[in-house]
Order: sequence, then C-alpha cells, then structure tokens
Amino acid sequence: MTPYLVIGGIGVALLVLSLVVGELFDGLFDAFGADLLSGASLAAFLGTLGFVGALVYGSTDSHGWATAAGLLAGVVVGAGAGWLSSMLNRGGDDSTVRSSSLAGRDGTVVSAVPEDGYGEVSIVVAGHITKLNARGDVALPAGTPITITAVLSPTSVLVSRRGTAAGTQKTGTTTT
Repeated sequence: MTPYLVIGGIGVALLVLSLVVGELFDGLFDAFGADLLSGASLAAFLGTLGFVGALVYGSTDSHGWATAAGLLAGVVVGAGAGWLSSMLNRGGDDSTVRSSSLAGRDGTVVSAVPEDGYGEVSIVVAGHITKLNARGDVALPAGTPITITAVLSPTSVLVSRRGTAAGTQKTGTTTT
C-alpha cells in the first residue's frame, strides 16, 4: 500500500507546487496538446492513481487490481482536470463588453445627469452590470430609464430619456 500512497502524495505535492510556483511544465507537453497535458492534469492523474490504488489494494490485497483501478481512475480524473484547465485558460469570449457596441442599449441613471455635466448610468451587457459616465441633452434625475444614443469615449456616453420623442416627456391624461 505504501507505493500507492507515495504516488498519491507526489501528485498532491505537484499540485501544491504548481499552485505556488506556477505552471511547472509550461511548453513541455506542447507536442501532445498542451491544454490537456498540463501540471494540473498530471497532478490529478498521479494523485488519483495513488489514492485509488491504495484504497483498492487495502480492500483486495491485489497489486494487479489496485494498479488497474488506479490507472483507470487516474486517466478519467486527469483528463477531466485537463479539460477543465483548458476551458478556464481559453480567456474571454464574444460577450466581452466593448464600448463601440453600447449605442442603442437601455439603462438607468445612477447619479443624476446635469444639463451641462456628467452623471452616471448603469447598463447590463451580456449579464455584466456596467457603470458609465453620461451626458444628456436635458437634466436626468437618478432612476430615470435611458437609452444610449452615442459613445463619447470608452467610459462615457450620450444618453436620452427612454420612451420619449425628442426629449419630451409623456404625460398621462384621464378621460371620463
């Protein structure tokens, strides 16, 4: 049982070392598909092989069954860790907020927008709440629903009151 526990301990030590120092095998496995063969997947494979092997050996007293079960479990867990690691390392996607794509989006005034200055608006883009500096043609109090009409800079936009034509506010009247 001791050899299996040593192999499992090496896997855990390799994982801790990779977390503290960084990717130890960066570039070493590029020929084999670096995303699936990484320090995390190797550590997961060794740790699982060792500890599953020790569990099976303790139950069966058979090195053959212990090694086979440890290898099978190690391949499954190592491949899962490699896949998960590659998914996490892929980076951003098309849902990244870009200031050029903000025109036409709806939001809400967070800090009042004065007629001759900047306030703040909040919008939701791809599930991310984004706060921007905003100017308006008219003063807009906090809580006002707005539409972004133009992008002034990466962090500021021009807004108008949502649901109104040319800045005029709708009024409700009652008839009897």
